[in-house]
Amino acid sequence: MISAGEVVLGFTLMIGAMFVGLHVAVAIMGACVLGALVYLGPALLMSYGTQLWSTMNSFLLTAIPLFVLLGEILLRSGITGRMYDGLSGWLGRLPGGLLHTNIAASGVFSAVSGSSVATAATIGTVALPALRERAYSERLVLGSIAAGGTLGILIPPSINLIVYGALANASIGQLFAAGILPGVLLVGLFLLTIAALCAWRPAFAGTAPAEQRRSQLAGIASLAPPLAIFLAVMGSIYGGWATPTEAAAVGVVMALAFAAANRTLKIAMLHAAFAATVRTTAMILLIITSAFFLNFVIGVMGVPRALTQFVASLGTSPEVFVWLMVPFYLLLGCFLETMAMMVATVPIIVPLLLHLGIDPVWFGIFLVLMMELSLITPPVGLNLYVVQGVRGRGPVSDVFIGVMPFIATLMVMVVLVILFPRIVTVVPDLLYGRP
Repeated sequence: MISAGEVVLGFTLMIGAMFVGLHVAVAIMGACVLGALVYLGPALLMSYGTQLWSTMNSFLLTAIPLFVLLGEILLRSGITGRMYDGLSGWLGRLPGGLLHTNIAASGVFSAVSGSSVATAATIGTVALPALRERAYSERLVLGSIAAGGTLGILIPPSINLIVYGALANASIGQLFAAGILPGVLLVGLFLLTIAALCAWRPAFAGTAPAEQRRSQLAGIASLAPPLAIFLAVMGSIYGGWATPTEAAAVGVVMALAFAAANRTLKIAMLHAAFAATVRTTAMILLIITSAFFLNFVIGVMGVPRALTQFVASLGTSPEVFVWLMVPFYLLLGCFLETMAMMVATVPIIVPLLLHLGIDPVWFGIFLVLMMELSLITPPVGLNLYVVQGVRGRGPVSDVFIGVMPFIATLMVMVVLVILFPRIVTVVPDLLYGRP
């Protein structure tokens, strides 16, 4: 039987291949081929076609392109821009002014897009011109947009939670429910961070000319489309009327209807939205199929059993295991993209969770929080470069500096979730009657 040391060596080689720039799917498949040839023989590789078909022939994974398309339609139809303007009428008078709007708009857009990168790019495109005009601290503006973008993978519906659920065989509905309260709490912590910084240095907050402030009543109307879509999607799932995939389809139809009412439903807009959806979905599904084959290969090789026996021999408690995962994922997040970090580790970690009695739904939210940290942690944090790309000028170090307070806030959130796990489990327990 394979030993724990050999498992660690193989995992290190796979992660090392990703570090040097090899595509995530290629690195995972390379590890699969190497492991199969060394321990099992080439015959096992002939099963890849069957595994590929069984993975792709999944009704659940159909939700991924639908949620991606939903976000693309809202972005390209102009609904997101009006949403930002509407929120600014409510939040622009708080300490920190429109910096709060960046976080709130990211939270609302996250509730319908499911993508962190899309959230950061969308809010950055809408917010940066207005904030530059009002003399806000550019570093703090960039940091708030990058940090707000991370909410896209925590607040349901989240594409990353769908992928995790598929890999860990966890309920997507329970994962979505588990992300609601932590998502709202994290939004609140981000807002408190901005308020504290601007109370300390009022110059960070810039100015908000009175003639540019929208009325609060006008702002409500601009929030109606994304909130209606969120309520329809999540309500249909938790009401038992639709699966996550069917709920995503409902969201897309509603987004198209709102785009038509907004007079922005044009062939060019749809073409751009569909093309972006195909590119994003192809990338995600290529990685997922590789991860599922890795799951199959390590299962045949006996890796879960070897790791479980190794952990049992150490006598590690669930609490110690979770705390050890924090520096482990922090280190990986400094060098790996979030999807790579998840698909490379979940097939190996899940058997250990089951052995230690750790709730996979709780761990899914913990993992997503660690992935959020990786999105804004230099030198590889993807949101940092997305925001810098939207900015289009100046050194990227400004983004690195501006995001530091929010990294600290996210670490506080991670500690809270570990110390008080009911933050994650209370909503799915109530909705699904979990023990």
